[in-house]
Amino acid sequence: MAFDFKKEYKELYVPAEKPEIITVPRMRFAAVRGAGDPNAEGGAYQQAVAILYAASYALKTSWKKGREIEGFYDYVVPPLEGFWQQDGTADVDYGRKESFRWISVIRLPDFVTEAHFAWAVEAAAQKKKLDCSAAEFWPLEEGLCVQMMHRGPFEREPATVAVMDAYLRENGYENDFSDCRLHHEIYLSDARKVPPEKWRTVIRHPVRRCSHQNTGVSRSSKANTA
Repeated sequence: MAFDFKKEYKELYVPAEKPEIITVPRMRFAAVRGAGDPNAEGGAYQQAVAILYAASYALKTSWKKGREIEGFYDYVVPPLEGFWQQDGTADVDYGRKESFRWISVIRLPDFVTEAHFAWAVEAAAQKKKLDCSAAEFWPLEEGLCVQMMHRGPFEREPATVAVMDAYLRENGYENDFSDCRLHHEIYLSDARKVPPEKWRTVIRHPVRRCSHQNTGVSRSSKANTA
């Protein structure tokens, strides 16, 4: 049976519908960076997602192409994830989706090296006739975070984030956003098949222990990426 990251690492992919503190280990990702409205038809975000899936499936089926990877095992391609920022505001202005900066990612198994990933990017480009030059091999250790399951459309995320922020204040933590530590979402629902009210999205924020009380910083999420 194929290894399923969502089932094997439930603490990372199936959090409760209430906030929890977690230490996220170092992982490897296929990543594409970009900016702009994620809903723009044929835009940079949609192109990034296509690149990520093309490279990810090239790795998953590498054995069919005679590519031998030490430690390889069959696995389910992990879910799409995204790291988000918006210029000019600490919160989210849904009227300015074009101002988003994002890093779209898909997790890679630990046996995938940078050299294996470079091969997969080239193989994907040839098979799909797609420019995959924006894809990068991205190791990341998020460390201490708060996370919670959000159910429903992305536009309703601020209410979930408010619950997370309140939890931090009550438990001696604060958000720790920076250019390196970002609002993180993991998309568990296929937006093409599931109605918005049933979408499941993991929301994860970087945090640190408060040096003093009542220092929680409110931070919202982004807009619809479906």
